[in-house]
Amino acid sequence: MTPIRTRQARAIAVAIVAGSLALTGCSDNNKSNTKDTSKSKDDAAAQSKPVAYGDVKASTGPAEEVTGAKPGGTINVYMQSDMSHMDPGQIYVSDAGQFANLIHRGLTNYQEDDKGNLTVVGDIATDSGKSSDGGKTWTYTLKDGVKDDKGNVITSADVRHTVERLYSKVIFDGPTYLQNWLSGSDYRKALPDGPYKGKHLPDTVLETPDAKTVVFHFDKPRPDLPQALAMAGYGIVPAKRDTKEGYDKAPASLGPYKISDYKSGKSLTLVKNDQWDPKTDSVRHQYVNGYNFTTTIDQASQTKRLIADQGDAKNAIQFTDSVDPAQLSTVIGNAAAKKRTIQGYQPYVWQMSFNLDRMKDKKVRDAIAYALPSQAMVQADGGRYGGEVAGGLMAPTLPGFDPKYDPFGKLKKPNGDPAKAKELLKEAGVKEGTKLTYAYSNSPRGQAQMVIVKDALNKIGFNIQAKEIDRASFYEQIGKLANPYDLYMTGWGQDWSSPSTVITPVYDGTQVADGASNYSHIKDPEVDALIQKALTEQPTEAAKTWEKAHHLIVEKVNPAAPVYYSKQIQLFGSNIGGARYSTESSYIDINDLFLKQP
Repeated sequence: MTPIRTRQARAIAVAIVAGSLALTGCSDNNKSNTKDTSKSKDDAAAQSKPVAYGDVKASTGPAEEVTGAKPGGTINVYMQSDMSHMDPGQIYVSDAGQFANLIHRGLTNYQEDDKGNLTVVGDIATDSGKSSDGGKTWTYTLKDGVKDDKGNVITSADVRHTVERLYSKVIFDGPTYLQNWLSGSDYRKALPDGPYKGKHLPDTVLETPDAKTVVFHFDKPRPDLPQALAMAGYGIVPAKRDTKEGYDKAPASLGPYKISDYKSGKSLTLVKNDQWDPKTDSVRHQYVNGYNFTTTIDQASQTKRLIADQGDAKNAIQFTDSVDPAQLSTVIGNAAAKKRTIQGYQPYVWQMSFNLDRMKDKKVRDAIAYALPSQAMVQADGGRYGGEVAGGLMAPTLPGFDPKYDPFGKLKKPNGDPAKAKELLKEAGVKEGTKLTYAYSNSPRGQAQMVIVKDALNKIGFNIQAKEIDRASFYEQIGKLANPYDLYMTGWGQDWSSPSTVITPVYDGTQVADGASNYSHIKDPEVDALIQKALTEQPTEAAKTWEKAHHLIVEKVNPAAPVYYSKQIQLFGSNIGGARYSTESSYIDINDLFLKQP
């Protein structure tokens, strides 16, 4: 989310956008380059290979060297706003997820080859995990030589502490898969104070028989555990370093870099962590001396600086922002600039989420779904390089995606059906001028969406009250159950390649809580029953059940109107080496970067 709610993708595949974008502009050598190079279905299919689970050999460092890599220098990072979180337990948004790979480490992580193939490997663990008892028990052995930036050796007690602190009120954001799997949807009741008052989860749930061993015990098979543990939200927090709420501003580091200076809302400086041992890490590198983050540069300024490619911009990257849509034609039409882009598919579906506690009439929700001009949203976000009109709430990045599913007729009428919308509002007895409160992020994307939404919904008879929320806290604010908003645009992408990581966190009625990702507060018994059924089924049968649940959500309940699927295009400076699109993060691959001339 903008930062898009991460929902980091693990296997990515998206269909080509239906719209077009007029391309103009000349390159530095006066040769225009307006050929359409936005990604196609064939490109998408190549990114959708299954994820493998790695053994001890695959998990043993150091990481494979990047061709041509040189040590030294500092990379400049351009961002529009501050990090949403730096405490790993709170990380569930894309900017923080990208940042996490520089300083945090978990039990597992993703290793990505030069073709974008993903393997789950042991990060601080020796492998991706050993399952027994039909997949109900998972055992991890910790690597030797893993320390935090103060030299403290990481033990199983730190892993236990990391898991147990997620149960406390200190953590109000972040993923909840592991907690739910271990202790149910009311997991906080199992350990309300976390580990902070000396209490712990029983060994029947989480066992640490010695300093090197961690054993998870579940009540049912959890084959996706290695992928769940690879999420940034399960990064290790050393028990000795935990400062509770304060940890979000000054976290310890286990990764190749550590924080040396942080000015909230302005800048962040990372330097080498001299306690990081590359022999323990098969994923990351430590080529550059550090990273200088500036968190005050808007998207337009980022793009302008990187197109010009002068001075410090030569050593700069966009972190999780994209090329400014207004300057995209210049980038695509400029051969030199275009060479300095990475492109790929993101797992996100932009959707208009309805607060069901306030918007209880389905006809009204359906009317808004019909009225929304999806193609205008795509155009505002980069046209064919930015996205594609969405028919449903399941992205083309997921297995079993149905490109023909389109209950609101968006493929035939991509800019909406105002007549149908007005008809439904008349049936619902909605009066002209009815006020609706629309919350939006103060990011360029959020502001552009607001103008389009306000215009479209005012035209069908509403009086839209637009309320701006700071980008860094947007999802935190709309994640409050008692939020005062009727509707808000959200972006969601799978945490790994399974519909379970979309439908469960976003549409499961047991996930209605402060800080949870069920932004619409949907609680539908039929949907919930299908979710529970799918979670116990083998993949082939589960796929059918997830599809049924998806159709039920969109057609019977409509808690969120599909708007568009998201693509990515980012710029980087001419002195940046190792730049490529990451299938895992859906941004520039932060693990392989170096400076060509340090």
